[in-house]
Formats: sequence, C-alpha cells, structure tokens
Amino acid sequence: MLNFNSLLIFSEKPKSLADFYQKVFDKKPDWEDGEYIGFSVGNGMITVGPHDKVHGKNMNPERIMFNLESKNVKEEFKRLKEMDIPIIQELYHPMDDSDVLIATFKDPDGNYFQIASPMEMD
Repeated sequence: MLNFNSLLIFSEKPKSLADFYQKVFDKKPDWEDGEYIGFSVGNGMITVGPHDKVHGKNMNPERIMFNLESKNVKEEFKRLKEMDIPIIQELYHPMDDSDVLIATFKDPDGNYFQIASPMEMD
C-alpha cells in the first residue's frame, strides 16, 4: 500500500507563490533549499519550487486540486476571503444530507485549492 507523502507545485515565481501559501497556511516554511520552499501541512508536505518548463498561469486549474482540511471551515473561509484570495466557489455542501462544507480558491499562479470539513472515509 502506498502512502501519500507530498505535493510539489512548480512555479515561474516560486518565492512569490511560497509567500502566498505562507499566509494561507498561517505559518512559516518548515524548510528552504535554494528556490524550493516546503511546508508541513497535516501529515504531508507541500513544496513550491521552480521548473524551467512552467511559465505564466495555469491554463487548466480544474485538472487537479488539493484539499486543506479544517474543523472550522467557516472561519477559515472568512480568513481567506478577508485576504482577498480569489474565490472560485463559495461555501457549499457537496452532499445534501451532510455537514461537510467545501469552498474553492485560486492561488496567484491560477491553481485551485479547496478548504473542506473533515470527511470520514469508509
């Protein structure tokens, strides 16, 4: 069985993108190595770094999104909204009979990420 370990987000401007995620995660990076900047987030790592084939904004941001879990999605939504982070989808319940809330945002490179209530997996 494989265990998810980390996510690497490449950017033409990795320092700027890492500064953005520092505000989203509300913490300083856990490590830096050259232009690579990493954040421990829950049980995994999110790293921002350069790539010579990545230029400009993501033209297909719907292709992949990552979720950030919070026990208080409403407060996190309010905090991120007050930071003027572009909102793609306001808070909503993905399942009618559930207390789960999700909202979708866009980072400066055009990548989408979501904040979501904890979801129990069967």
